[in-house]
Amino acid sequence: MSDPSLLRSRSEALAAPLPALLVQAEHLAASVLPGAHGRRRAGLGDEFWQYRQAGPSDTGARIDWRRSGRADVHFVRETEWQAAQAVTLWVDCSQAMGFTGHRTREPKGARARLLGLALSVLLLRGGERVGLMPDLAPRAGRAQLDPLALALCATDTQGDYGTPPPTLLPAHSQAVFLSDFLGPPEALREAVGRAADRGVRGALVQVLDPAEEEFPYQGRSIFESMAGALRHETLRANDLQARYRDRLAERKDLLAGLARLTGWQVLHHHTDQPAASALMWLWQMLDAGRGR
Repeated sequence: MSDPSLLRSRSEALAAPLPALLVQAEHLAASVLPGAHGRRRAGLGDEFWQYRQAGPSDTGARIDWRRSGRADVHFVRETEWQAAQAVTLWVDCSQAMGFTGHRTREPKGARARLLGLALSVLLLRGGERVGLMPDLAPRAGRAQLDPLALALCATDTQGDYGTPPPTLLPAHSQAVFLSDFLGPPEALREAVGRAADRGVRGALVQVLDPAEEEFPYQGRSIFESMAGALRHETLRANDLQARYRDRLAERKDLLAGLARLTGWQVLHHHTDQPAASALMWLWQMLDAGRGR
């Protein structure tokens, strides 16, 4: 999926069955954008929503005299409440994300990019602002899709494992990190902790190949990192299975603990699973923030 137009078309197809996503800002005043898509409730905005009968607390300045002239009561013209939430994505494009355990499965990085851009389609359709760490600031509008696709396809892939860059996320916004999270965890802890300190809520989506869960290797095997920095040869790969699975379980426990500490959520997604299931989970996770 090195072609941005192909990535965009696949992402839009994946997002098509889902309703437009509107993310509720935790602190609305920080994210009010005039002209953003309304949320079908009364409040600050420019778009007309409804007329309602005037009450004792309504001043004469609020009464729509033209509409009231056609009835025996006074009416107030209400506009829609309008706000746009900033949602920042980090998609790990390191060498490790290029791994696939079978030629019929797409690499982890391809799945992560697809999910990231498909989520962007939903968010932008709903009037939200979407950005991509480290350099693409959150912006609204479908014109943001092209820069997102280009940035995802042009990301530098040097290094075995990726870590979130030290980007300062907008306060009281939301974030989604997509990675295998198999590298050193210190930078991840720092990034999520720094975000949580600014009131940012988010999700960690761990994308793994089924072979990384099962460790199906037997006999003589050579294990080499995608960038070639690490290499291990063994005559009895099956002897490593239990220890490997224990280490993977420890990493998942680390993610779960980080989520509990910061109020974030975690999804473990495999590349042999439908991408739509992960996208639906993200939609539900972000949409649940409406009432917070």
